Amino acid sequence: MQSRPQSALCVSVLTSILLFNANVLANDLADTEWPSYNNTADGGRYSTLGQINAQNVTGLKEVCRMQVDDSGTFQAGLIQIGGILYMTNAHDTLAVDATNCALRWRHLYRPEEQDVFQVNRGVAYANGKLFRGTPDARMLAIDAVTGKMLWKQQIGDPMQGEFFSSVPVVWQGQLITGAAGSDWGIRGRVMAFDQESGRELWRFYTIPRGKETGADTWVKRDSARYGGGGSWSTYALDMSAGEVFVPVGNPAPDFAPNHRPGENLFTNSMVVLDARTGALKWWHQLAPHDGLDLDIGAAPMLYWNSKGDAMVALGSKDGHVYGVNRETHQRTFMTAVTTIEKPPHAPDAQGVHSCPGPVGGVEWNGPAYDQKSKQIVVGAVDWCALIKSGEANFQPGKFLIGGSWVFDQRRSGWITAVDPDNGKVRWQYHAAGPVVAGVTPTAGGVTFAGDMMGNLLALDSANGKLLHQVATGGAVAGGIITYALGGKQYLAIDSGNVSRLSFGENGKPSVIIYALGNEAGAVVPVLAATVVADPAAIPGKDADADRGRDIYGKNCAACHGGSGEGAVGPALQGLHTRRDFAATVKWVTQPSSKMPKLYPSILNAQGVADVAAYVQGL
Repeated sequence: MQSRPQSALCVSVLTSILLFNANVLANDLADTEWPSYNNTADGGRYSTLGQINAQNVTGLKEVCRMQVDDSGTFQAGLIQIGGILYMTNAHDTLAVDATNCALRWRHLYRPEEQDVFQVNRGVAYANGKLFRGTPDARMLAIDAVTGKMLWKQQIGDPMQGEFFSSVPVVWQGQLITGAAGSDWGIRGRVMAFDQESGRELWRFYTIPRGKETGADTWVKRDSARYGGGGSWSTYALDMSAGEVFVPVGNPAPDFAPNHRPGENLFTNSMVVLDARTGALKWWHQLAPHDGLDLDIGAAPMLYWNSKGDAMVALGSKDGHVYGVNRETHQRTFMTAVTTIEKPPHAPDAQGVHSCPGPVGGVEWNGPAYDQKSKQIVVGAVDWCALIKSGEANFQPGKFLIGGSWVFDQRRSGWITAVDPDNGKVRWQYHAAGPVVAGVTPTAGGVTFAGDMMGNLLALDSANGKLLHQVATGGAVAGGIITYALGGKQYLAIDSGNVSRLSFGENGKPSVIIYALGNEAGAVVPVLAATVVADPAAIPGKDADADRGRDIYGKNCAACHGGSGEGAVGPALQGLHTRRDFAATVKWVTQPSSKMPKLYPSILNAQGVADVAAYVQGL
């Protein structure tokens, strides 16, 4: 028998050993979870997984997808516990198999009062329970195994414009959350509840009154009654210190600052509370007396710099990322992460041009920390606007904008990596659409993100170069998470979202799972709709205004107001005196560039008829 040359034999043996070790490593990849909105309590969003890396990420394939709704917002921060993905839309909570998209259960919540704003950003998990807020100001506790509701508490008043879109945080048997609704003129507050019963344990008002710290910053004291200061994303926790870091929203009215003279604490601030009692420990305000809607919507991110200093990074709608020392409370850097054009003065009746505009900058997903590359990474929206000041008449439960704005035509997004010590930009990636989704750096040297044009993005963490791009079919507006199950690393994302930021690729709200090396995956349908592409076929006589109310809440209220009172979009109350049914149908099916295109990809013919019937009755 002829023997192989010894060198060839060595190569063959070495190859076999390498393949064997690779298989062992793959099979030994321990199962991991993504247990909370930003993975860890400090808000870092980093994953230690590296099976998907900069060399093989182009081999990422779709495993499966499942449609979770027919239309509307889908901005939930996904979590994964024990092989199950948990997610929300405005009303429903879903449990989905994290490897094949099979639906385990779906909890349907039907509002008990009129919704304020149909959006929800996800659930918190603790001790077998899921916790979430609702658009009509309730808090729900749901059994994570069965989907059964364990308790429900009304914790706010939707008639005052209060709703709960933020993801609660859990700590020592407590559930901590805050009321959203700055733009409706609420008086913001953060509250803690008992996880077992929903009983309130403490509260802290983000708009101080009377003898509370900061009350004197509302010079016109009565304006603090409806001062805003809502909370609409999630929070960070310092577990060792027992502190909760709360991002606080804008003051109201948004564009009429002369109506509320003073610094307007604690709006546009990071507020640090004692998690045990809710007592104020310290704060850092970014934009005192704001008249441009430049609030903090994203969770702060806690980290340690190279000197061992305890730091917190803040991403703001003003278009900057900030570094603040947690011991001295002093700002160490302020870095622009999108286009900045500061107006020369506050808004007036003629208008001022501002970059970012009211939906620009860093939105509801904030900075992440790349532990491998030692850098902060953040996504942002590049979208300017002309902002005008106007009347500010407070009416409970109605928008209290105090003006209006007109978007610039061009919009895009940025992903920026900065030095955690001094804030210097290391690299930037310019995305085709606004970037509001969670940015997730990994040990594989890949940073995952997404944009509102429907692209899943994989960037080289070392230099920001695009390694791979996937068209998902819908705006990417929520969680992008990664985890390991059965020796395989998966990536799960939200796709499909209709909101003021997604006039590009809206798509139907769906969860999509990716992994390496799979063939085209399965689509698991949950909802189906018949699409008729001819507007003339829309059935006016069969229109159902009650169904139209739900469609309106999902897709239209963000711009036109919950009751059609108007905001960035025109008021719809009394529309029947200006447009008949046929003209309203044409308006929906043939929208201008200022409106999202919903027909026929999002709404079918019946849906158009229903929503037209509803707005005709406002």
